[in-house]
Amino acid sequence: MIQKPSIPKGTRDFGQQEMAERNYIFDTIKNVFKTFGYSQIETPAMENLSTLLGKYGDEGDKLLFRVLNSGNAFSGIDPKEYLEEDGIDDKGLTSKICEKGLRYDLTVPFARFVVMHQNEISFPFKRYQIQPVWRADKPQKGRYREFCQCDADVIGSKSQVNELELVQIVDRVFSLLGINVLIKINNRKVLTGFAEICGFPDKVVDITVAIDKLDKIGLENVEAEMKEKGLSDSAIEVIRPILLLKGSTDEKISDMRKLMAGGSASGIKSETGLKGLDELEELFDYIASAGIRQHTEIDLSLARGLNYYTGAIFEVKALDFAIGSICGGGRYDNLTGIFGLPDMSGVGISFGADRIYDVLKGTGKFPEHLSTSSTILFADMGKEELKYIFPVVKRLREAGIACEVYPSETKLKKQFEYANKKNIPFISINGETERQEQAINIKNLASGEQKSFAAEDTDSIIAFLS
Repeated sequence: MIQKPSIPKGTRDFGQQEMAERNYIFDTIKNVFKTFGYSQIETPAMENLSTLLGKYGDEGDKLLFRVLNSGNAFSGIDPKEYLEEDGIDDKGLTSKICEKGLRYDLTVPFARFVVMHQNEISFPFKRYQIQPVWRADKPQKGRYREFCQCDADVIGSKSQVNELELVQIVDRVFSLLGINVLIKINNRKVLTGFAEICGFPDKVVDITVAIDKLDKIGLENVEAEMKEKGLSDSAIEVIRPILLLKGSTDEKISDMRKLMAGGSASGIKSETGLKGLDELEELFDYIASAGIRQHTEIDLSLARGLNYYTGAIFEVKALDFAIGSICGGGRYDNLTGIFGLPDMSGVGISFGADRIYDVLKGTGKFPEHLSTSSTILFADMGKEELKYIFPVVKRLREAGIACEVYPSETKLKKQFEYANKKNIPFISINGETERQEQAINIKNLASGEQKSFAAEDTDSIIAFLS
């Protein structure tokens, strides 16, 4: 019985049209990264689990794809050692049979890279990476198990000029792609301040995880989750008005400053929260002077659930298409310290290429004729005619013109259909007459214009094709 071919859920094949469109996204992002002085690196698809575990929180760890050890991974393992009253000790058994995992993002591998290569790079170090990542998530619209991230990070500098540059990069990329976005900004220190002024400084992660779901589940459910995590009603009463703050950026920062200075119902002051507000005020002051075209706003409910963020955090939403975040990032101060290189602050942004693709497709913003694989098709009119056109094709290719030669002598109708299906804009048909006259005949398939050139006049041929 022949098995029906399939691919794992949450993954996709990409045909030539889709690859042309994806490369349009990647090339746009890559070119912007380069104009801001970022250099490209790559890291392996697999990392040691010791590198990945504990960097994304409990929820993130659950989404790691673990790779079974090579050979007989269960050799020498007694299953009875991992039996517990309520079942199997999954963590213990997994740690024995899986030492590697597919990368969850590009930031943690980047931190590992920096520590391993610290003597080979200059700081501040600005790098970009465009590679796939994997998450064992439930597949749904805009959420995949394998997807590509486009990251830019700068490490070795605490200056908020770096945060501004990332906002400028986001602004430039989405302006070039024709996507209207909202750039939402918060600061992780402000979120720490939430926990401190409500009297539960040890619950900052629980509060952050809950608040990060505000857009998805609403305030009432966020409060219910915080209560489940052990926060008191009085603590939730302190957090609620913060999440409901309205007004301009200056007004929100001013109101928050009063609360962080001891003006909340608890009367508790948070120096960490005040520091975060200072950083937000400085960053928005930079943004105001930098001529950012896309919409930016402070969002005090923005949490982003990655545990390694310590300062500014970013999230970018498409305004004209319903989908989740299409870009995000933030500052991290302690990531390289985990690998033995302390006091190395960094900040980065990650573009979700797959969601950006969905936005461009859904809004019809991809340029036309992206899938054009060749500029001109030379028809096959017979062996002698083929030998005649080969030198012309060679010169055009050397000049950077993408050319195809139809590989078999067949009806012209079929060769025209081939050119149309592949969006090849020009066709050249050269028979015995052209060969005798040393001419090259070229037709523009869109306009119908047709011209004849001397076979040696490469410059004129190129001008017509351009």
